[in-house]
Amino acid sequence: MKKIAIAMLFAGSTLLMADAAADFAKCAACHGANAEKAALGKSAIITGQDAAKTVEQLNGYKAGTLNQHGMGAVMKGQVATMDDAAIKAMADHIAAMK
Repeated sequence: MKKIAIAMLFAGSTLLMADAAADFAKCAACHGANAEKAALGKSAIITGQDAAKTVEQLNGYKAGTLNQHGMGAVMKGQVATMDDAAIKAMADHIAAMK
């Protein structure tokens, strides 16, 4: 039973990472395919950014309390439908980028 639970957790986390990679496509329009661009020439480059920092920022944008570089409204729309698990998966995906 323990092996099944571990396998299910691994499969779930793998699916979340796959979803994050697919979901990053909407981010790539501004941030670049590998998060290598300053979004709209304004933001910091986020490639490899610490996952905890990304989670904090995405939650701030979602709550409407963060407006870095005047991009708060745009980013709020981008993260509005993301739940905590999707935000964490996206943050992990960005952190893993090189």
